[in-house]
Amino acid sequence: MGRERRPVRRTTALVTLTLTTALLGAAAPSRASGLDLRLGAFFPRAESNLFSDAAELYFVDPKKDFTSFTGGIEYNTQLVDNVELGVSIDGFDKTWDTSYRDYLHPDGGEIRQTLKLDIVPMGLTLRFVPTGRRVPVAPYLAVGADLFYWRWREYGEFIDFRDPDNPIVADSFHSDGFTGGFHVAGGLRVRVSPDFQITAEGRYQRAKATMGDDFRATEPGFENEIDLSGWSATVGVHIRF
Repeated sequence: MGRERRPVRRTTALVTLTLTTALLGAAAPSRASGLDLRLGAFFPRAESNLFSDAAELYFVDPKKDFTSFTGGIEYNTQLVDNVELGVSIDGFDKTWDTSYRDYLHPDGGEIRQTLKLDIVPMGLTLRFVPTGRRVPVAPYLAVGADLFYWRWREYGEFIDFRDPDNPIVADSFHSDGFTGGFHVAGGLRVRVSPDFQITAEGRYQRAKATMGDDFRATEPGFENEIDLSGWSATVGVHIRF
């Protein structure tokens, strides 16, 4: 248990230190600062054994059924001409009610359960905006590092396959934690006034994490993983101050 937690603590400490440094740098005097608010949709990649096992056992298509709303806020400051540093927090959650594919209650009723995924990326972003502030449309590219908080829950009725009689029991299982990752993004800012722009952005985030005790694999050398990667498409506003 201790060996598994040390890499998580090292990753958490490293990303926290980076984000703290960025916040201190952003608080220093600069030529321009801004605030971004964004809303949109997140499309999970869902390519890990947690999702493949869920799709095999339950009526769920993780790539489609876990697509859902996302939103976030970012404070950014200009470092030099055409380069910004941003510190952000975003959020995503989705709940899906489902049932076993191949098993039913003795009376023929469905054995139902609920699956829930939460992802909260806390990010540091470098953004390249190759145009001046007065142009009507300003494209940009961005790259950054993230500290992801994630949580996976399953609750409802489950079959105890460890018992030869396969009894159906009410239960709940969960796993959560922090892990490091990264993102890349591209977007547009459409000028409405000198201090107000409409934004549109596409972003890809990449991260995986090892599941905890409730989902620990029984085979030596094998780990259950959750894929936190995916695409997001958002629109929002950029307020300059």
